[in-house]
Amino acid sequence: MAVTLIQTWTRLVRAQPDAVALIEAASARTWTRAALTAHAETWRAALPATITGQRVTFALPNGPDWFAAFLGLLLAGAVPIPLDPSEPSTAQRTLAASARASFAWIDGRLESLDNLPRSSPRACLVKLTSGSTGSPRALAFTHAQMLADGRHVCTSMGITPDDLNFAVIPFGHSYGLGNLVIPLLAQGTPLLCASVPLPHALAADIARWRPTIFPVVPALLRVLAAADLPANALASLRTIISAGAPLSADIAQAFHAKFGLTPHSFYGSSETGGITYDRSGEATLAGRSVGTPLDGVTLTPARGQRFRVTSAAVIGRGSFSPADRATLNSHGELVLQGRTGRLVKIAGRRLDLAGLEQTLRSLPGIRDAFVVPHPQTLDELAAVIATPLSAGELRPLLRARLAVWKMPRRLVVVSEFPLTARGKPDTKELHALLNRP
Repeated sequence: MAVTLIQTWTRLVRAQPDAVALIEAASARTWTRAALTAHAETWRAALPATITGQRVTFALPNGPDWFAAFLGLLLAGAVPIPLDPSEPSTAQRTLAASARASFAWIDGRLESLDNLPRSSPRACLVKLTSGSTGSPRALAFTHAQMLADGRHVCTSMGITPDDLNFAVIPFGHSYGLGNLVIPLLAQGTPLLCASVPLPHALAADIARWRPTIFPVVPALLRVLAAADLPANALASLRTIISAGAPLSADIAQAFHAKFGLTPHSFYGSSETGGITYDRSGEATLAGRSVGTPLDGVTLTPARGQRFRVTSAAVIGRGSFSPADRATLNSHGELVLQGRTGRLVKIAGRRLDLAGLEQTLRSLPGIRDAFVVPHPQTLDELAAVIATPLSAGELRPLLRARLAVWKMPRRLVVVSEFPLTARGKPDTKELHALLNRP
């Protein structure tokens, strides 16, 4: 019979009950493995017996209460569905319904929803995709798949039980589950929950508690690089991992120049867990790729610049093709080329919007680009460009590189893209920017 997350955690607790499991930087409280388990047992005791086998959503910030809910549901035989804690109550109920949950933990109370069929007893948890390319989808994972993802991540990145993982990214996102939650539950790697996700507060947390591993998103690396912090502010960190969105060479180089630390690009998807990792960081600094496959992960080319991911962590039968287009370079590294399914017709010509965005990002001074068909005018384009340049400076640059029919008729210039809590460009807000008068 396959080993479960609860079984791996229980063995760790029995072996070293007083080992540190979680530190709350804001309160300076330290939770041992035994204390965190007792907190989860208390949470489980308040759950109804009918919850066994049912899907249950919850939305809590990083901290001991998140683990109490997650472990408590697993102990009760339920299937947890972590939601973004920033989601309002109404959105949580909508997401719970779309995920076919029978219960939802909202505002400190367990709500019973429609009496839906029980989940598969093999299910460990359900991930909800970000919904950046459509409605969020519910993905049920087994214990074996989640443990495999954690194993691939830890062996490829050199994360050990002696490390201290700095938790800023949300626990419930696919990135947080694979890089923070599973390393704790499967091998005992303790967590430091950040006090406030602001540069000086993070630097203070690092100086006091000396974490060694820092999973982060590109936007935070950019903010840290621009902050008035001393060069040794992050000195205890051994490994900086960047995922959630593409990390530009400009941000990686600025961060490296300021702190002497090299970020390592990490790429994955909700359906597969981790896919590639830049072990040396050289490809990240050069803006060359998102690294080579994780240990235990195999990539094979597919039609249309697609690729297939095969590993024990992949949902379903262990093989999945992400929506991203990509190629393998001469170093065996994955080079992303944009997402599939974004072909449109402009003035009778076929245009790959992802390819056009890639071209725009390669131009000097452009940090990011988002291109869609014009919301009001046929055969025209609209674009949001993240750049320090003004619209007057930007248009001549675009005209020098783009065919006339590819030039966006509507151009919105912003200093930075709006981001979701997962660190990805907020496509809903980008569309809203283009639809405003």
